Amino acid sequence: MNSFFPTTIGATVLALLASMGASTAQADQKLLPAQSEITFVSKQMGVPVEGRFKKFDAQITFDPAKPQTSKIAFTIDISSVTLGSPEPDAELPKAPWFNTAKFPQATFQSNSVKGLGGGKFEVLGKLTIKGNALDAVIPVTLVQTGPNTTASGVLTIKRLAYKIGENEWADTAMVADDVQVKFKLALSGVGKF
Repeated sequence: MNSFFPTTIGATVLALLASMGASTAQADQKLLPAQSEITFVSKQMGVPVEGRFKKFDAQITFDPAKPQTSKIAFTIDISSVTLGSPEPDAELPKAPWFNTAKFPQATFQSNSVKGLGGGKFEVLGKLTIKGNALDAVIPVTLVQTGPNTTASGVLTIKRLAYKIGENEWADTAMVADDVQVKFKLALSGVGKF
């Protein structure tokens, strides 16, 4: 048994996807991957462990004036997960954690987007990690700077609900069940809000 905690990369990526969708405008909306990030934090034996997903993509149709008409789909390449250390990075793709051979991607598909005012939105949809599709509510805050918009937010997921860290890793005294997924997505083509 290795002493590392592969944080829920799929969850982080999905949260990022959801936030991207919430912040994209209609016609030529694009995710700017080089300026975007999806990270996650969990605790292993009480110590915070940070990681990130390096590859993700989104298909977004977002109208800030009519958020209820928006559609957001996000895909995360689960094999791009990293904790920044070779030993845990070698374990994350294995069956007890992300089983990337069988489940190479995590996805998020929006069902609805709700405007809350002040550049804040709530994206509801299905987050699928390791073949487990669960409802997710993702809070998103949009900030416009020049021609681009940044969508950011934090989502806490339960890793065991997605079967991330099975068998001996299911012990929450060793690896906490809660995983905090943070995203900052840079988008182009989003209309004024």
